[in-house]
Amino acid sequence: MRGTAALMKWPSFRWLAVGLLLLSACGQERPADARAPAAQAASAAPALWTVRDKDTTIYLFGTVHVMKPGVDWLKGDIKSAFDRSDELVLEIVEPDDPHLVAGAMAGKAIARDGIKLSDRLNEKDRAAYQAAMTANGLPWQTFEMFNPWMAGMALSVQPLEKLGYQAELGAEKVLARSAKAAGKPVIGLETVEQQLGYFAGLPMKQQISFLTTTVEGLPEMEAEFGRLIQYWQGGEPDKLAAEMNESLEATPELAQVLLIQRNANWAKWIMSRLVRPGTVFIAVGAGHLAGKGSVQDQLRRLGIKSARVRQ
Repeated sequence: MRGTAALMKWPSFRWLAVGLLLLSACGQERPADARAPAAQAASAAPALWTVRDKDTTIYLFGTVHVMKPGVDWLKGDIKSAFDRSDELVLEIVEPDDPHLVAGAMAGKAIARDGIKLSDRLNEKDRAAYQAAMTANGLPWQTFEMFNPWMAGMALSVQPLEKLGYQAELGAEKVLARSAKAAGKPVIGLETVEQQLGYFAGLPMKQQISFLTTTVEGLPEMEAEFGRLIQYWQGGEPDKLAAEMNESLEATPELAQVLLIQRNANWAKWIMSRLVRPGTVFIAVGAGHLAGKGSVQDQLRRLGIKSARVRQ
């Protein structure tokens, strides 16, 4: 299966889970739940790589954009690498004012043709969509002015919050706060507008398929995402890649937009950054550092080696 037809047939949350390993999670932060006792913290050792030349060291760290409380991962070699680094590089740097993110999102999400979102769906899909939105505390009426990708993204995040995952505990936010406290500069490889544009630029048929298959895949959300988190915590990028490959290969157009081309752009950024001395900690979605077409693959094509840090 390929293209839009594949989007309508394979289990949808597999792609949504992958998306949360590819795209930064933008949104208003909520207070972190600090009630989890330290003794109950789950130990984790996510994968870490280095790219080096004679006077430059660049660390590559794969992140998860949402996490449950009590996961102890910023330690050992990861913390040492972060502490040694002069700057932190993320996919995006979120504005301090959440209204700026909301404004950028609204500018790309509002439908310009005046068609209500529900009117784009057939009767069966409309009923399932509206029920899913209601069940997750999302008023579908408010989304009528938006394009389908916006509702699909909302339904990929809100249920995870109900399962206990929190965006403010995501690795990027933890690292960004640590960098700010240490006085390290934080820069982005992309802008918020660019990341939103990946979904906003999808043809309408693919947007509708993205939304309807999101709804169909909600029952598998906990198990699918849980496995990806398990592989990330265990430092098993090969297993993570195997979990991702089915969905990526079934949707080559989306894979090209969300993964391959972005990885190629970042590899070129890394190559140019090696010209200047220093130590850099790059933290991007774990899906970018696993499997075919990864950042490491793109670096090899440029003649640049990366090495896994064995913890």
